[in-house]
Amino acid sequence: MRVTSKGQVTIPQAIRERLGIQPGTEVGFEVDGDSIRIVKTAPSKRGQVVVDRLRGSGHGRMSTDEILALARG
Repeated sequence: MRVTSKGQVTIPQAIRERLGIQPGTEVGFEVDGDSIRIVKTAPSKRGQVVVDRLRGSGHGRMSTDEILALARG
């Protein structure tokens, strides 16, 4: 098996079927010396870390109309 110019490899069908890996399944990589292990990971909530970090940081000093006017230029 070869790595493509984009850094991609194909997980053989028998392995995907055995582990239940389907399109959209999230995987992680573990490095052990010169070896790499691919492991299924729990689905992440994309962007949740950013949302959690920003939650409560808004000041609410602008009205909706002011925000829209600013966004529209």
